[in-house]
Amino acid sequence: MFDPAAFRLTAQEAALTADAREFGQAVLAPRAARWDREASFPTDNYRDMHANGLLGICIPDAEGGRGAGFRTYCLTAAEMGRYCGATALTWNMHVCSTLWTGALTEDLDLPADIRAEHRRRRRLHYDRILRDGAIYAQPFSEGGAAAAGGVAFGTTAKRVPGGYLISGRKIFASLSGHADFYGVLCTELRDGEAKPSRRDTLYLAIPRDAEGVAVEGGWDPLGMRGTVSRNLVFRDVFVGEDAALMPPGLYFQAATRWPHMFMTLSPAYMGIAQAAYDFTVKYLRGEWPGTPPVKRRMYPTKQVAVAEMRVMLEQTKALWFQAVTEAGPDPSKDQLLRAWAAQHTVMENAAALAAKAVRTCGGQAMLKSLPLERLYRDARCGSLMLPWTAELCIDRIGRAALYEAGETDE
Repeated sequence: MFDPAAFRLTAQEAALTADAREFGQAVLAPRAARWDREASFPTDNYRDMHANGLLGICIPDAEGGRGAGFRTYCLTAAEMGRYCGATALTWNMHVCSTLWTGALTEDLDLPADIRAEHRRRRRLHYDRILRDGAIYAQPFSEGGAAAAGGVAFGTTAKRVPGGYLISGRKIFASLSGHADFYGVLCTELRDGEAKPSRRDTLYLAIPRDAEGVAVEGGWDPLGMRGTVSRNLVFRDVFVGEDAALMPPGLYFQAATRWPHMFMTLSPAYMGIAQAAYDFTVKYLRGEWPGTPPVKRRMYPTKQVAVAEMRVMLEQTKALWFQAVTEAGPDPSKDQLLRAWAAQHTVMENAAALAAKAVRTCGGQAMLKSLPLERLYRDARCGSLMLPWTAELCIDRIGRAALYEAGETDE
């Protein structure tokens, strides 16, 4: 997707994206239709990802992982999304538990003693992933404004001797019933505080078999069916102090100082956009495996459509690559505006490219024996993804472009 020479990738980026491309072609693509058809979790994919080290892609080298930073992960995840969007999207939920606690926290302010304790605790989680193939989820949404950063999370944690009691509910919780640990964002309830504060957000890993954890509801959505994003309910679930994936207060610092952390859903859709274009070209050339070698490329309307798709794809890739390259702590206003613009562009253009592919390739390409109709359905889900939905990106771009921090019309 991103030529190492043209995009000046590092040696690590070139190697990891090549690994992901090979893995995607050999392992993900042949299985993708099954997860979609059954709305079942891609357990076999995760078993294979553990075997080849992809579960630990963002765990630091010194701690046994592959040491990928933000951009390297995003590029690798885009290659994964090219072959199975649902696997790439759920993999993101898992990887964030290591990216946020690893490379990202190293850019944030922490007293030396707290940083040392954080590194000790994260090693416990990293060892589970590297040794046992443990899968971490990241239930985020609650049906209100919390996931978008507007208010404190409704899921709460109350400090008790030895740890916390967690109560609450998460919706659209990908990997529900399949992750080994749920990395839950919740609000610490403090005695004497009248109103919960976003500053008191905790990030705690809850074992799937902990008493009080329940998975509820069915799962039969339009697209991204293999994510199995059912509801999670926590009823006075106890976890110990070492369940902390971040020290108290650090998530709030990350969310305000490292906002590109919320772009990590976009690589899966960048991959889907590429896949829709790839399919269209091969199909029109009569080269898609399993289909008759009938060429449809000689019609001017097809050529124009492919040209328009290529222009849209290149525009999307260029903006997105720039945004993930700029990711880091304390971005400038322009960098943040560009990040929102890139997120919006990827999510909307993936759906637009898939729709144009359907119209251009024609009726036979919509058979479920081919991947295009799945790409079409999966792509439509991207604009809805919190915390940076397409609508929220537009809201924030418009306001931030017209107002400086703290500025009002009064």
